[in-house]
Amino acid sequence: IGPGDMYYWGGGAPLAQGERGSMASLDSTLRKGPGPGGWRQPELPEVIAMLNYRLDPVKSNAAAYLQHLTYKNDKVKSDVRRLKGIPALVSMLDNPNKEVHYAACGALKNISYGKDPDNKIAIKNCDGVPALIRLLRKTHDQDLTDTITGTLWNLSSHDSVKMEIVDHALHALSDEVMVPHSGWERGSNGAGGGEENCKPRHLEWETALTNTAGCLRNVSSERSEARRKLRECTGLVDSLMYIVQSQIDCKDVDNKLIENSVCLLRNLSYHVHREIPGCERYQEAAPINQGPAPSSQKGGCFSSRKGKGRKDEDAAADIIDIPKRTTPAKGYELLYQPEVVRIYTSLLKESKNPTVLEASAGAVQNLCAGRWTYGRYIRALLRQEKGLPMMTELLAHGNDRVVRAMSGALRNLAIDARNRDLLGKHAVPHLVANLPGGGQSQPVRALSEETVVSVLSTLHEVLGSSLEAAKTLRASQGIERLVLINKDGNRSEREVRGAGLVLQTVWGYKELRRTLEKDGWKKTDFMVNLNPPSNNTRANGGYEDSTLPLIDKGQEVKGKHVHV
Repeated sequence: IGPGDMYYWGGGAPLAQGERGSMASLDSTLRKGPGPGGWRQPELPEVIAMLNYRLDPVKSNAAAYLQHLTYKNDKVKSDVRRLKGIPALVSMLDNPNKEVHYAACGALKNISYGKDPDNKIAIKNCDGVPALIRLLRKTHDQDLTDTITGTLWNLSSHDSVKMEIVDHALHALSDEVMVPHSGWERGSNGAGGGEENCKPRHLEWETALTNTAGCLRNVSSERSEARRKLRECTGLVDSLMYIVQSQIDCKDVDNKLIENSVCLLRNLSYHVHREIPGCERYQEAAPINQGPAPSSQKGGCFSSRKGKGRKDEDAAADIIDIPKRTTPAKGYELLYQPEVVRIYTSLLKESKNPTVLEASAGAVQNLCAGRWTYGRYIRALLRQEKGLPMMTELLAHGNDRVVRAMSGALRNLAIDARNRDLLGKHAVPHLVANLPGGGQSQPVRALSEETVVSVLSTLHEVLGSSLEAAKTLRASQGIERLVLINKDGNRSEREVRGAGLVLQTVWGYKELRRTLEKDGWKKTDFMVNLNPPSNNTRANGGYEDSTLPLIDKGQEVKGKHVHV
C-alpha cells in the first residue's frame, strides 16, 4: 500500500452473525477520518491493540499492516517493540488460522531484520524461537517455510540468540528443511547427481535452504559447543555436501545457497581434528625432521604447462597411501574424507564469488591444521589435484580476504615437505607480490595488516628449509620489500616481526651471504631488534592450528514488501 492509500480491512472469511457486531465497533473506530468513505489510517497503538483482538480477521489484518509498516523502517520496528507488539505477534504463531500465523510471521521477519539487536533479543525473550519452530514443524507451505527460515536467519546474526537457535531450532531446521529438500536422501538411493539430474529438486526450495544454511552459518561461528551440535545433527552434513556437489555438477557455484553452505562447511571444519568424538585415534606424533622433499620432484603439480614426459614420472613417484574404508562415511566424517578435496578444488577453479573462494581455502586451511592422519592425506591430495597452483594464482585476487585465505591455506599445506619444496619453487614470487613496497613498476597492493602478516608467515614456512626458495625470494625483489617493512615506521609490530623472521631465515643460508653482500646488503639489514615473539611462531615443519573459523557476523535476509 502506498503511503496515501486507504487501508482495506478485508481478507478474512465471511463473518458469522455474532462477529459482525465486533467488526462494526472496529469499523466505527476507523470511520472518523476524511476521504472517501470517511476512513483514516489506524494509529500504531491501535494496530497493536488489534493484535490482541478476539477475532482472527482483525488479528491477521493488523499483523499484515504491521508487516507493511515495518518494512525498511527502523523507527516503526522499535515503536512496535516499545508498545509490546512483539509478544502479541509471537503468540499469534500458535494460532491455527493460516492467515493469522502467516501475517504474524511476516511482521516478525521484518522486525527482526536490521542492525538493532533489541528487536532480536525481544523476540528471543518471549520464546519466539520455539514458537517459530512449532510452526515450522506443522506447516508444509513453501511460502510460510521461507518466511520462518528467513526470520531465523535474521535472528541468528546476533550473538545472544545463536545458542537459543542451536538448542531449539537446529533439529527442526535439519529434519524439516535441509534433509527433505536438499535431495540428499533420494540422491543417495541411487539417483546421483550428474548431468541428467541437472535441475536438482532442491532448487524448488532454494529460498528456504538458503535461509536455513545462512542461519546455521551464523550460529556455527559461535563456539565449539555449537559446532559439535551441528556436526552431530543427523543428516545435516550429508545434506550440505549433497547440495554443494549438485551445484558443482550444474556449474552453478556463485549463488547465496552455495556461499552459505560452503561457509558453514568451513566453520564445521574448524578444529575438527580436536573436536570430533574419538579424535585421539587420528593424532600423529611430531616427526623429528620432515626433511627435504624427494629430489625427483622437479615440477610436480606446477609443471602441467611444461614438458609432458616428466609428468608421468612425478605422478608415479607421488603415490599417496590412503586406506580404503570398509563402510561409507556419513555425518561429520564427510567433513574430512579425502573426497572433499575435489569439492574444494572445483570451487576454487569455478567460483567467481569471493566469499566462496575464501571459504573453500579456509576449509582447506582448517583441515590441514594440526598433526592428524586426515590432514596429512589432504595435504598430499591437494597437491595431486592441482590445488597448489590454483591457490597460488588466487594470491593475485583483488579481494583482501581471498588473498589472506589462500596464504593461510598454503601455509598449512607447506607442512608437507613435498608441497613446501614446490611452493618454494613456484609460489614465492606470488607471495612477494603481496608485500608492500613494489617500486614504480608494481603499484603497492593495499592489503590489510592481517593479510600482510599471513603472507609473511607463509613465506617463513616455505623458506625454512630451502636455499632455492631463498634465491627465488632474492630474484623477485623480496629482500627489498622485507627490509622496507622493517625500516618503515608506519608498519605494525606484527608486520615488522614477520618480515624480520623471514630475513633472519634468508641470512641463515651461509651460501647466499656473499651474493647478498654484493647486492649491497649488510648483516644489520637482516637483524630485527624486536622482542622475541610469543610461542605461536613455529620452527619449520612444525604444526599450527591457524584456522579461519569466523565469517562475517550479521548475515541477514530482508523482508519482502507485501501488498495486503
